[in-house]
Amino acid sequence: MVNTKLSQLEQPDAFVGRHVGPDDAEQQAMLDLLGYGSLDELTDKAVPITIRDRTPLALPDACDEDAMLAELRGLANENRVMTSLLGLGYSDTITPNVILRNVLENPAWYTAYTPYQPEISQGRLEALLNFQTMVTDLTGLEIANASLLDEGTAAAEAMTLCHRMNPSSGSVFFVDSECHPQTIAVVETRAVPLGLDVRVGDPEADVPADGVFGVLIQHPGTSGRLRDLGPIIERLHAQGALVTVATDLLALTLLVPPGEQGADVVVGSSQRFGVPLGYGGPHAGFIATRTEYQRSLPGRLVGVSVDAGGRKALRLALQTREQHIRREKATSNICTAQVLLAVIAGLYGVYHGPDGLRRIASRVHRLTSVLATGLRSGGIDVVHSSFFDTIRVRLPGKARAIATAAREHGINLLEVDDDELRIALDETTTRAVVEAVWSAFGVTATVDDVDAQTETGIPVGLGRSSDFMTHPVFHEHHSEHEMLRYMRRLSDRDLALDRTMIPLGSCTMKLNATAEMIPVTWPEFGALHPFAPIDQAAGYRKMFSDLESWLCEITGYDAVSLQPNAGSQGELAGLLAIRAYHQSRGEGHRSVCLIPASAHGTNAASAAMAAMRVVVVACDDHGNVDVDDLKTKAHENANDLAALMVTYPSTHGVFEEQIRDVCAVVHEHGGQVYLDGANLNALVGVAKPGQFGADVSHLNLHKTFCIPHGGGGPGVGPVAVREHLAPFLPNHPLVAEAGPETGVGPISAAPWGSAGILAISWAYVRMMGGAGLLHATQVAILNANYIARRLDEHFPVLYAGPDGLVAHECILDLRGITHDIGVTAEDVAKRLIDFGFHAPTMSFPVAGTLMVEPTESESKHELDRFCDAMIAIRAEIARVEQGEWSEDESPLRRAPHPAADVATDDWNRPYTRDEAAFPGSVEPGSKYWPPVSRIDNAYGDRNLFCSCPPVEAYMEDDE
Repeated sequence: MVNTKLSQLEQPDAFVGRHVGPDDAEQQAMLDLLGYGSLDELTDKAVPITIRDRTPLALPDACDEDAMLAELRGLANENRVMTSLLGLGYSDTITPNVILRNVLENPAWYTAYTPYQPEISQGRLEALLNFQTMVTDLTGLEIANASLLDEGTAAAEAMTLCHRMNPSSGSVFFVDSECHPQTIAVVETRAVPLGLDVRVGDPEADVPADGVFGVLIQHPGTSGRLRDLGPIIERLHAQGALVTVATDLLALTLLVPPGEQGADVVVGSSQRFGVPLGYGGPHAGFIATRTEYQRSLPGRLVGVSVDAGGRKALRLALQTREQHIRREKATSNICTAQVLLAVIAGLYGVYHGPDGLRRIASRVHRLTSVLATGLRSGGIDVVHSSFFDTIRVRLPGKARAIATAAREHGINLLEVDDDELRIALDETTTRAVVEAVWSAFGVTATVDDVDAQTETGIPVGLGRSSDFMTHPVFHEHHSEHEMLRYMRRLSDRDLALDRTMIPLGSCTMKLNATAEMIPVTWPEFGALHPFAPIDQAAGYRKMFSDLESWLCEITGYDAVSLQPNAGSQGELAGLLAIRAYHQSRGEGHRSVCLIPASAHGTNAASAAMAAMRVVVVACDDHGNVDVDDLKTKAHENANDLAALMVTYPSTHGVFEEQIRDVCAVVHEHGGQVYLDGANLNALVGVAKPGQFGADVSHLNLHKTFCIPHGGGGPGVGPVAVREHLAPFLPNHPLVAEAGPETGVGPISAAPWGSAGILAISWAYVRMMGGAGLLHATQVAILNANYIARRLDEHFPVLYAGPDGLVAHECILDLRGITHDIGVTAEDVAKRLIDFGFHAPTMSFPVAGTLMVEPTESESKHELDRFCDAMIAIRAEIARVEQGEWSEDESPLRRAPHPAADVATDDWNRPYTRDEAAFPGSVEPGSKYWPPVSRIDNAYGDRNLFCSCPPVEAYMEDDE
């Protein structure tokens, strides 16, 4: 037996080999095909020498999974989770265990992508339709979207919706002083660049008579106050204003819904429907409105359509509203939202049903009423007589002392000032907690005794009488077996990373390792309120510090804000920082933003939100930024040039050689360079944007740093800046430590955005180390070039660098095939479903193409399986070309093929059932069966229906 040293047997970097798909032998085989001897040689050829950085990343050495979890457990234990009765739109909640284990902790749900390919997304689309139905029913409005990023963002989006729908009424947006302070601040941040005038006050007394296009009212108010909204809304409508109500879904099970009182828009957060606090996120915001405003709704909207066989099917509706199509004219810059959290909230509604939700709400309200009665019996001044779950207590000169006493009982109360406290209860509140609060106030009582003397805090006129959530889905799954099987049926309809690679270009669908996900549901991270005293979050603060430092080292920037809770919000934060920087130098007139024609639509939409005028820069025949056109546009706009937004590597999948020159041109003309970090997965360890000319980037932690996409969110989009922009990063009105005093205001409702999932990226960097991150980047480049080389003779690769190499993704050009044969990129995408694959990105950034990004996490076996499928599809295209099949009667045009079609008695197609269902080397035993055939997009938009179909529709199907 060989005498091996212990140091040779220990593998602190073992995780790198788990994360990276191809082993050493597979990497060498791929390198041999490409003609390179090593990863370093390939990298040196692919990455321009002008930006190549060979300095090792100064990060902690790699560690194994157990060591990482032990270290992270140490940080978690530094957080002190107390009973938080702080309110402000955040409530502790009980995530039903059946949902916790089978959705939140299930990769079949959390590794899926946004459902742009609806045929393989029917499960989560149904879950989102449940969410939309629940929101419309509870709010009393006709249509709701499939989630927004948080309540503050939803309120800001409502403001811009109202302005689009009511522009002639003026520029004033009036905000109720009873709105949560973070909501007011996010609205103000959004309003400033748009030239909207936000005024805060009492909507019953302070609204100006003229010039008001919209009003935002909180109901119940942040202090707990309930009001009769009907007369208020009627009066505001008479003044020509549209009215938005920010509300609480649980409260609406007991209160008259705002839609029944005349509200035009209703927004809020669904967090308390089973989603952990997570120190502020991620949580699913919501927005609902009237049918006449549906085309101005921001974000994703799930609608009912039909497939090619006439069966009901679901899809994303009205996509022409969105930023990837309308660019700077889009309704919003939001790309994805909070799908996983909306799914959880919707399933919480399914599991409890309307009666269960009413019982939870009634118990919360009863305990709050008992609490108020007990305090009053002790001579305490409880201000409002009408409330749902929050009470306002006036204690001149004593509030801080009582809050301190409550903390000694392990309870956080909200200190407004030394004269006022607020107390907000939730479904986790117990009798013991109520009695402990009384004790802190010096009141001695028992819940049973006080309960007998307590009246309700909801006046008769404000109580709900209308039914809600009447659809059978909210009544059929209340036993755990039924719920478990329902969720399994939904997940079985979808394709996620647990089944197959998802080779979506510009999306970086890499491994979301189990070890990275485990800490997300630790209560030390999940149960902390975002406005808990800062000393109770010491572990979080250390994690933030580590992550900010590591991201600066990786990118070459000087400062990072973790607050933006999506890439779109990181973009906006970066552009607002640029805007504020110019203003600080007396150059506030600079408002032109140069954007290449190839840019993602989010860039243009974000620029418009930052009040910048978009000027498009051409691309040359090789897909690069046309430097001559850039120089011309920069010179023409030199006096007003604010920024250039450029993606690197480009959206064409290439390392552009002249990126330093591009940055220099912009700087010479007084502008700043915003480098979109969507493609950072090709740069980590090989080049640093902050050192080759960029001033600011947003980073997608849900791409490069392993936070899963969740079926369309959550994401985290930190913004990283050079030193001169650091004073203008986001901050927060309630937590000074969350950003610089000179910041642009909050971008997200919570101080650190979606803090609850930052542990995922922390874990990834900690386990990979600097060398591991470099290796991952090099293998990502290798995998993309391997696919490009294997497929180029079948589907030409549209763009490549000087040595014929791509970056981390490649564009396959199908335009010639479409022109000559009639088979489209969509046909190929849908046919890939029959092979068990999620399609690559369709028609972006070039119409009629497919963009493929394999990431470093896919093995050579999986890459070959994909390439073999594409080559087999090319052979099918040849059969169409040769006249064996017409394009309309080919398996390409008829794809995908659900079991119901293949098993039909009436098979009259010119290809066999085997050719339809088991093309290439697809194994019957591991076959993924799509639940529907190709979905009719036009039908869904012509017949828009965005909630669960009525029972009669199912009866008609049966007939």
